[in-house]
Amino acid sequence: MFLETNPAGRRTRAWRSLCAIACAGALTLASSLGGCSLVPPYTAPALPVENAYPPDAPATSGSRGAADLAWRDYFASAALQAMIADALEYNRDLRVAVLRVLDARAYYQIRRADQFPTVDATGAEFGFRVPSDFSVTGNARDENVYAVGGVATWEIDFWGRVRSLKGAALDAFLGTDAARRAATVSLVAEVANAYLSLRELDERSALARETVKTREESLRIFTRRFEVGTTTRLDVAQVETLLTEAQTIGAQLEQARAAQAHALALLLGTAEPSIADRANLEDTTIVEDLHVGLPSDLLVQRPDVIAAEYRLKAANANIGAARAAFFPNVTLTGFGGTASDALSGLFDSGSRAWLYMPQLTLPIFDGGRRRANLDLAEVRRDAAVADYERTVQSAFRDVADALSARYWLTEQVAIQRRALAAQQQRARLAQLRYDAGSASYLEILDAQRDLLGTAQSLVRYRRELLSSRVALYAALGGGSLTYGESPPPNSRYSADTVTR
Repeated sequence: MFLETNPAGRRTRAWRSLCAIACAGALTLASSLGGCSLVPPYTAPALPVENAYPPDAPATSGSRGAADLAWRDYFASAALQAMIADALEYNRDLRVAVLRVLDARAYYQIRRADQFPTVDATGAEFGFRVPSDFSVTGNARDENVYAVGGVATWEIDFWGRVRSLKGAALDAFLGTDAARRAATVSLVAEVANAYLSLRELDERSALARETVKTREESLRIFTRRFEVGTTTRLDVAQVETLLTEAQTIGAQLEQARAAQAHALALLLGTAEPSIADRANLEDTTIVEDLHVGLPSDLLVQRPDVIAAEYRLKAANANIGAARAAFFPNVTLTGFGGTASDALSGLFDSGSRAWLYMPQLTLPIFDGGRRRANLDLAEVRRDAAVADYERTVQSAFRDVADALSARYWLTEQVAIQRRALAAQQQRARLAQLRYDAGSASYLEILDAQRDLLGTAQSLVRYRRELLSSRVALYAALGGGSLTYGESPPPNSRYSADTVTR
């Protein structure tokens, strides 16, 4: 450490020292920029799934993949599009995901700032004793010094510790942004499924209401027949049983619809969502078939897989920082400004002063802390590998499940349509047999029960088929998605403008 105040007789020495400091700073800067890195070479884990989807999950015949389609192109219903737009704008879970991205971005900027010197303005008063070897007079003396100037501190990153931490923070930020995109895809799929479920319940409720009206009319007719003695009390009771069964089903469906509407309102995040209207389930809600591709495509299409790989890269970079902690740490601290033994002389001629203090820290003994930190970083890297592999396997399963569901539900819908036609024929024939006096009303009772159940099941299977298409879109990573139609207000967020 060297401090010189108004050295009238040693200006030459001061200038030489300043030149030496400048040269040393330039050398250390070059060393820092081209220094070594202790981060292990990153190698993506092998794909822990098969090279093709299983044969019981046949691929679709679409010409475009999910990545090529925006959600507005995939979901054709105008009502559903409006709901998805509301959810992307107001859903609180998605807002939390965006704020987590901003949190990770701010942390990355902190780590990035560690690469550069810290410069502060300072003013101080301090006392010190000048030894005789440093005194102009040759005698030791005590002095008070007032100083005003700038202080700069810089860690020379010889071993890449700061760069490793910055790289880990950047990967964590990018991974958080990918997780935000995964949350967006998931939200779109949740809203679509909730909308389809609501429309299913609307159509099933409409079927129940029509059935109730028909059976109320039947009860009125049979009650009149009983009054005139052309039918029995048993037939009236059986018709009334059919009516109460339909009324019970209708009440259950209305309760389920109310709960589904509340769940959809929560997803949308709006105070008054426009979900009060009732409409039938439309098979044209989703009009585009999708090209599936290979399982390896999921590595670049699925946001959750991308996020898992970024987490793995961040864990790998942290190993480099833990390794660098075993090597010497060099920190430079410098002061430049004015100093005087009197406050009034701070800005007098010849009051310029400087302080240069390099510091070398060599780890010797820390009770095993650095070794434990390195072990911790390596274990977390191994855990990140397992998490990445599990995410890939989960993505593979999601696509296979969606393809299998789409195929078999198409079969079930076709079968259920034939079953409904058969039940309608059965109910018509049972009514004719009863009217001809060759069958009891119990036969009509059974036929009507089965007819209503089959009609309700057909609506459910149609909704499940549409939901399988939603699941396939989400399993393939979704398409062009944004937070609403524009970034959230006052967010200052842009993942594409991060400076490395």
